[in-house]
Amino acid sequence: MPSRTTAGRAGRTGRPRSAAADAAILAATRAALVELGWSKLTLGDVATRAGVAKTTLYRRWSGKNELVVDAVAELFDELQLPDRGSLAADVEGVVLQFAAILARPEARSGLMAVVSESTRDEALRERIRASIVDRQKRLVVLGRARAQARGELPRRPIPPRPPGRRTSSSTWSRVRWCTARW
Repeated sequence: MPSRTTAGRAGRTGRPRSAAADAAILAATRAALVELGWSKLTLGDVATRAGVAKTTLYRRWSGKNELVVDAVAELFDELQLPDRGSLAADVEGVVLQFAAILARPEARSGLMAVVSESTRDEALRERIRASIVDRQKRLVVLGRARAQARGELPRRPIPPRPPGRRTSSSTWSRVRWCTARW
């Protein structure tokens, strides 16, 4: 995951943000979600668990929604595209990794919480898309390139996404279904 400690540093003065603090905050957020659940999670509790001041959290995240999305997104950044020799086998490898991540209580709790909240919050849906979905497109691009190099797919450009197209509600239904199974 691109560190929030270096993002947007140009033109800023003062002490650089601590990557260790960021990591502690995101880990504390996931632990608190598992233990307390979405409704009881507070930034104060996260700050205490992470050993930082609440102001440290508010300098990095504007609220609970953003913090939880980033904590969950970090888990999905672990996904890698294995090279198993065929597109089908490569996809299977990613799906197995995805299932293993969803089997973790912190991923399941966090993802279900933000998906549920996003049904009422367009800004949160956009944050999820940018922080989780869009960042994983790298796997699709790499998988397509490998499959083309192996001759499994024709070499033609990926058509551009139509402007304003959103992730469908059926995508979120699949996410919910997957998390319920694992």
